[in-house]
Amino acid sequence: MTRRIGILGGTFDPVHIGHLRGALEVAELLDLDEVRLTPSARPPHRGTPQVSAEDRLAMVQCAVQGVTPLTVDDRELRRDKPSYTVDTLLSLRQELAVHDQLFLLLGWDAFCGLPSWHRWEELLDHCHILVLQRPDADSEAPDELRNLLAGRSVSDPLTLNGPGGQISFIWQTPLEVSATQLRERLASGRSIRFLVPDAVLAYIHAHGLYPASN
Repeated sequence: MTRRIGILGGTFDPVHIGHLRGALEVAELLDLDEVRLTPSARPPHRGTPQVSAEDRLAMVQCAVQGVTPLTVDDRELRRDKPSYTVDTLLSLRQELAVHDQLFLLLGWDAFCGLPSWHRWEELLDHCHILVLQRPDADSEAPDELRNLLAGRSVSDPLTLNGPGGQISFIWQTPLEVSATQLRERLASGRSIRFLVPDAVLAYIHAHGLYPASN
């Protein structure tokens, strides 16, 4: 029986409702068996996370506890090198049956940045790409991606077939929240309640993460 697995990577510094709601909506729309939230250890395209890998992993574990079908995959934190997505997909493929489907979930900004990723042209050899867009998204894909979209884009994500190789777009509930915004709120002593799960907020407070600036 074919398994259908979504992958949502990120620093999750901290994980918030935008990550979780997006993952859950995709899981429900495509009837995925699971969506694995995959914290990155040393993201090549971003600054060093503010809190440790252990704390970021723990927050994601708190966030998904009891929320089917969201799960946590810590393989990038166990890898002693930068978190290249192509390596993660190759590692996952070794654990799956040949016909199992992998879906890489990317926000629009991340998708537009693909040409700067390590071995980005190989990604579709191992997965389908689902681009999560909000209704207010109005920017265009860079030139490097236009030929790829012309040849690989599928208008209806429900028709994606095979283990990988195609791209589709999914409209998301617009949630104006970002990890940067949350860190700024915490640094200024403001509340982030209802922007992260209660269990994540409790973990942040219990471990003294993101202390307010003096």
